[in-house]
Amino acid sequence: MLRYAIVGAAGQVGQEFCKCLPAERLTALTRQQIDITDPRSVSDALAGVEYDVLVNLAAFHDVNGCEDDGVKAFQVNGLGAYHLARAASGKRRKVVFFSSDYVFGAQTDRRTPYLERDAVGPINVYGASKVAGEHLVRSACDDHLIVRASSLFGVVTSKKGWTFPEMILRRAKAGEPLRVVHDQYMSPTYTLDLVKAVIALAEAGATGTVHVANGEGCTWYEFAKATLELAGVAHPIEPVRSDAFPAKARRPVYSRMDSERIESFGVPAMRHWRDALAAYLVEKGAVTG
Repeated sequence: MLRYAIVGAAGQVGQEFCKCLPAERLTALTRQQIDITDPRSVSDALAGVEYDVLVNLAAFHDVNGCEDDGVKAFQVNGLGAYHLARAASGKRRKVVFFSSDYVFGAQTDRRTPYLERDAVGPINVYGASKVAGEHLVRSACDDHLIVRASSLFGVVTSKKGWTFPEMILRRAKAGEPLRVVHDQYMSPTYTLDLVKAVIALAEAGATGTVHVANGEGCTWYEFAKATLELAGVAHPIEPVRSDAFPAKARRPVYSRMDSERIESFGVPAMRHWRDALAAYLVEKGAVTG
């Protein structure tokens, strides 16, 4: 069985890894223990750590913040990814780099899911920094696995302190008005499904780029509507255009992803997003199983 070093272990997906892996196979590193933008810090933090797979979950995720501080975005999501990939390569180990559906978006008329072989085309600084990270990881470590995921939700929340379904339920139960965009298409990804799939891919020796997102995809409005339906909460939702919520960073109109590679490694295709959402609501305790 493989041993994992998780960088960014305090984050949403990092905590999910810590739940899914036994302690004897896991070394968890947080921002306080390793600065991935500093090669010396990377070297010092990993010295003496026994691992087969180095999982890079450290990232500058604030999409609007990346527009304000592009230097930090590329330092963390680009150069930081390179430093970790170099470290893994030096020990002849695998590196796993988490990327995003935001590497796409330039094809505004796109209406079919992106596959791993499709050309990237980011429309914001965050997406561009992830593209840079992908290229640098490929150049630094032959044994790499680049995982593109999208629109994460899970029991462990992000730095915001909530996930989208959680926010929808909370506001609906409080009787607050709900307005959700209906013109942005994405692939919701349940973090528990994501982590289990990535571990299975690593154990299977998968390399290259793989899309790991729950199946089919939907709009944010459809996602919100399904959340309330599955939770048995009756509350109106007003579908609105994305320009009703102006933001500094542009978001892709369509960034749905599908995978033509995951099953080639003997890993089952990701289940439908609605089934994953139902499982999340049970795990969260919002509904009974």
